[in-house]
Amino acid sequence: MKTTTEQLYQVFTQHPVVSTDTRKIAPDSLFFALKGDKFDANTFAQNALEAGAAYAVIDNPEYATNEKFLLVDDVLTTLQDLARHHRRQLTIPIIGLTGTNGKTTTKELINAVLSQKYKTLATQGNLNNHIGVPLTILTIDGSHQMAVIEMGANHQKEIGLLCSIAQPTHGLITNVGKAHLEGFGGVEGVKKGKGELYDYLAEAENRVAIINSDDTTLLEMQKARTLNNVVYYGQNNNADNLVSGKLLGNSPYLTLKWHDKTCSSYNVQSQLTGSYNLDNILAAICIGRLFRLSSDQIDQGIEGYQPKNNRSQITKTATNTLICDFYNANPSSMFVAIENMDKLQAAHKVMILGDMFEMGTESAVEHTSVIQKAMSAQVDERIFIGKDFSSQQTEVDNTNLINTTFYLTAEDAMKGLKQNPITNATILIKGSRGMALERLVEMF
Repeated sequence: MKTTTEQLYQVFTQHPVVSTDTRKIAPDSLFFALKGDKFDANTFAQNALEAGAAYAVIDNPEYATNEKFLLVDDVLTTLQDLARHHRRQLTIPIIGLTGTNGKTTTKELINAVLSQKYKTLATQGNLNNHIGVPLTILTIDGSHQMAVIEMGANHQKEIGLLCSIAQPTHGLITNVGKAHLEGFGGVEGVKKGKGELYDYLAEAENRVAIINSDDTTLLEMQKARTLNNVVYYGQNNNADNLVSGKLLGNSPYLTLKWHDKTCSSYNVQSQLTGSYNLDNILAAICIGRLFRLSSDQIDQGIEGYQPKNNRSQITKTATNTLICDFYNANPSSMFVAIENMDKLQAAHKVMILGDMFEMGTESAVEHTSVIQKAMSAQVDERIFIGKDFSSQQTEVDNTNLINTTFYLTAEDAMKGLKQNPITNATILIKGSRGMALERLVEMF
């Protein structure tokens, strides 16, 4: 006999911790036997029970040997349904956010701000997909007053699915740019996919969209839908903005001034680098104001946030200052990172850029475009790493390739840097996660 979602939820209330990895079984937890491309966790369900799980949720009847195995039609769908059911029991505000760039940093900033007043829960790490979002929702308990849920996607209809699980009361799209073009089917596909968050918010009168009023793409997406409640923020002094702000300094940490509709202004010193992060900071300030935090609470949240996970993270070595931004990369994020280096005040500037993944048929064009953008920046040295960048070297005017080096692999780059060490420089290291550019850090 198969277990229904309602029956499973009764078990979950008694064992409210979910495990999906037999190597990390939490005592007295519910184990969900998820399938992967190369494994079927049904085969590990008995191991999970032996390791301390209270029950194992499985979808292969062959392994249902006693009452500790809860049989369902599909484990992944059941996990998502259980999270939806749990979400319906909650009455707290949930802020859902997506976007091409800045999702995780913005999520962390929002959490840092809201935590000054409320007990919040935010997506951990990169648990922002069809498995991570339900797992995050299921960790919300009665003590939480608010949650911040990051939603990632690499194809259309994924954000719609995640919204149906997280059911956000408030939503934010950081921006729409060129990423996962292969899965989304081009930039218009990205726009449609990210816009599924606005579609969800438009379905009910009490849902709130938080929109950057400087972003023409987001404003166009808003106009294409009937959003009932919209709160704006931005760098301009738009009268409709709940919060506006401007950059005061970036050398290399951002200092900004912001004000709200009371016209009171406040200066904040952040621990973030990159002028592109100003919008992310303003989004967090706006949400802080929306939920009635004081200016002091907001400023403390922003000033206390320390970037990590190699996202706009500054690391100082004995002789160099590194801007570690190699968690991910796409043409949009590459362009703003290059522009930031162009404007940055530093005696000696070096850019190290690695290949961008999931570009599909646009890969050659986009890598060439990034090379050209990098060549126009006021920096002292440029290093490109990867087969995609290297294959486009001939597309660029060789007369412009001064102080520019191409390496086919990161290993080749490490050998080259060992022979020609860089010292006393500010160095941007940026590339897709698959390039594993963190290996270069030891060279500086």
